[in-house]
Amino acid sequence: MALNWAMLAPNRTPVPLLNESTIEILPSAEVTLDIPDAPPALGTSAGGSGGSRRLKGFGQLNLTDQRLIFVASKPDEDFNSLSVLLPSILSSKFEQPFFGSNFLAIEIKPHKDGGLTTGTRGEIRLKDQGMFGFASSLEKARERAIYMKRQADSEADTLPLYEGADEPVQLEEVSVAPPGPGELPPGYDA
Repeated sequence: MALNWAMLAPNRTPVPLLNESTIEILPSAEVTLDIPDAPPALGTSAGGSGGSRRLKGFGQLNLTDQRLIFVASKPDEDFNSLSVLLPSILSSKFEQPFFGSNFLAIEIKPHKDGGLTTGTRGEIRLKDQGMFGFASSLEKARERAIYMKRQADSEADTLPLYEGADEPVQLEEVSVAPPGPGELPPGYDA
């Protein structure tokens, strides 16, 4: 099963998006996802149970300037791949538990038909290296991706330049004498 799927080449590496650059490749990572079920709709008995499912995978983690991509080392893991656009990572937190290894906790905004639901949380653990450097790289790339998305959105929201009429418009000159002392301005009713 692929969640927010990533297109994979025959050698199980992610196919890059247009103008996408790889920042970091981590060959040994563990990703755990907690995906809540959708709550039942109001007034109906159909829908989710309100519980959640927990999926775990071991494999390669790729950080690009546009996405965070996980590809399981074996296709028979709980999930085969996960692709999350960086602006869809709602929050990230570097965790240092008393017992156990450091990990990065993330909250993911789901995409339509991606297999995730609102409230999805993930944990990333690295096997052969420290987590702090990767967490820092992810946060910098995420901030830049959010900035670039906002720039693109603001450019799309700007009004088009005014293109004047073919003939110049003649304006009439109107002169209005200023009111004298004690007089009301024109159009002002007392």
